[in-house]
Amino acid sequence: MTAEPPTATSTSASVARDRRADARRNYEHILATARVVLAEQGVQASLRDVARRAEVGLGTLYRHFPTREALLEALLRQGFHRLVKLADTLAATRPPAAALTEWLRELAAGAGTYQGLPASLAGIMHDSDSALAASCAALQSAGARLLERAQADGEIRPDVTGTDVFVLTTAVAALTERGPLAQRREHLLDVMFDGLRRAPGELFG
Repeated sequence: MTAEPPTATSTSASVARDRRADARRNYEHILATARVVLAEQGVQASLRDVARRAEVGLGTLYRHFPTREALLEALLRQGFHRLVKLADTLAATRPPAAALTEWLRELAAGAGTYQGLPASLAGIMHDSDSALAASCAALQSAGARLLERAQADGEIRPDVTGTDVFVLTTAVAALTERGPLAQRREHLLDVMFDGLRRAPGELFG
């Protein structure tokens, strides 16, 4: 039996699939390269350097990641999702104050993934146009739920907000990114937690 020649429609579909596959490979390759470059240089790394090391044109990089924040969001999406899920897990398995402090430690560790990331997270909290805005909002909501639970239990002072603890935690992460203070992160977090706890019989507000 003689095979039928490919039609124009089937050829076009095949070309489109090949292009999508090429685009996906480029996306994954750029992302893998960016992960290495940002680990070396921090969040302010040159996107031109990312493109050069990925051996793609700068235009190709920008087609996939139109802004620096879009690239960061793609790199951090999985870690942010893990932190949001962790908040639910801790709420179901830990006493309220312990759940909050354990989650904030994980947040500080996650914020330290790349140099300069803590300051970036704090800086875009109210920037609804940033590609990271939705992810940051999800993190803040997860932390706020844990905070409210601990406040309702009487363990945490009632005059702090979810934004307060997010800013405090990312500030500690920023200060302890590198240098002598890097060894003091856990101690500084403990000091912060002591400040959040409500002393027996003490009133606020």
